[in-house]
Amino acid sequence: MELQKCNYELEDVNEPNLFRHIFPYSEIPKITFNYKNIPICVPNEIWITDTTFRDGQQAISPFTAEQIIKIYDYLHKLDNNSGIIRQTEFFLYTERDRKALEACLSKGYKYPEITTWIRAKKEDFKLVKDIGIKETGILMSCSDYHIFKKLNMTRKQAMNQYLEIAAEAFEHGIIPRCHLEDITRADFFGFVVPFVNELIKLSNEAKIPFKIRACDTLGLGVSFPGVELPRSVPAIIYGLRHYCGLSSEYIEWHGHNDFYSVVTNSTAAWLYGASSVNTSLLGIGERTGNCPLEAMVIQYGQLRGNTKNMRLEVLTEIAEYFERDIKYSIPPRTPFVGKEFNVTRAGVHADGMLKNEEIYNIFDTTKLLNRPPVVAINEYSGLAGIAAWINMYFNLKGNNKIDKKHPVVQKIKDWVDKEYENGRTTVISNNELEALVKEYMPNILDVENVSIETDYKFLNRQNNKKIKLKTKTL
Repeated sequence: MELQKCNYELEDVNEPNLFRHIFPYSEIPKITFNYKNIPICVPNEIWITDTTFRDGQQAISPFTAEQIIKIYDYLHKLDNNSGIIRQTEFFLYTERDRKALEACLSKGYKYPEITTWIRAKKEDFKLVKDIGIKETGILMSCSDYHIFKKLNMTRKQAMNQYLEIAAEAFEHGIIPRCHLEDITRADFFGFVVPFVNELIKLSNEAKIPFKIRACDTLGLGVSFPGVELPRSVPAIIYGLRHYCGLSSEYIEWHGHNDFYSVVTNSTAAWLYGASSVNTSLLGIGERTGNCPLEAMVIQYGQLRGNTKNMRLEVLTEIAEYFERDIKYSIPPRTPFVGKEFNVTRAGVHADGMLKNEEIYNIFDTTKLLNRPPVVAINEYSGLAGIAAWINMYFNLKGNNKIDKKHPVVQKIKDWVDKEYENGRTTVISNNELEALVKEYMPNILDVENVSIETDYKFLNRQNNKKIKLKTKTL
């Protein structure tokens, strides 16, 4: 028999508990262990939520209303009514944000559902009432760092303020999503559990559910087993379920990437019982960013074995839109969305790609993401790299493929070698290689049954240049 709920009472301490043995500040934070084994408990249903329009745009130049509407359309197109991208949240503080929210609401999309975010203040809640939204996030800082040092309150004062705004949400039939900011530095049993249990009482009286978003504000969460609170992601999710009795569908994880752990922590939240993980497109967000939405889409596919009817190729469209229209620079090696995430440079890898692209490509990126694998040519590419580039660039298949022993491959390699002998340090561009192939193999576009149109579209985008070639199907 397991005890499902414990009646922890608020510890209204006089001095903040800053966990100095874990967070000395003048040193790197510590990971402490208690070696307790917490069982994995994957919910029957898991999903993703989005904070691109809230936490995301805090970290970059604010989106225009038109950009917000366009990105919202992309999210809907990506989700494709699968319900995997369940919600997205909006600011309400500017006329621009309210205009964008109303335009997105008018589209009538089921997914992602539109929610909002406010501070735990009555004047903020009035904005939610006026807009007529069904659910809102409410900032409720839960660590003593925030309660004592930012809010200048005691734990009891903070709890009462949070409960007051939650009660107002219940009174107006709005689901409060309580954002427990900085939970990975909070006194879990001295504040978090007693506070959540008080929320449960209000919820039961109102007969309206509420949600808890566990916010790893500084990315301090740790995903592996045997770690003590407050840093343990498994212990936090388990504690919300076990000591508060919350169902998985009402628990959400929100992480940051300060310690390179945002994806593993979000995955751990799913594995240990949270139905929802909060993300942003391309991981944009405060400091090192939020959990990338695209990463969790792929994680969902790995855990569930499918992505339902999602349209994963839209991820490529989104990345191109951010770079082209928003002028946001995506690091080229960013998984799934960077221009070079599936570009091969090493000669030995190119040799493998020449034989079979599965050897060095993570999955069929052409089919799933509309991103053909690419071989970039430099001084280390060798004959195999050049042959692989020609086959991929000109989409040569079957008997039309050339191998590294082809005389034209040797001619091009000689040219490449001379470039680097003369001091070149940059990668050989697709334009240069294309010109060489057309010079040495003038009939390359007359090969029977070769369609080059799709690959050229992609590779032209990679170069950000226009390549004028025949576009007929040959």
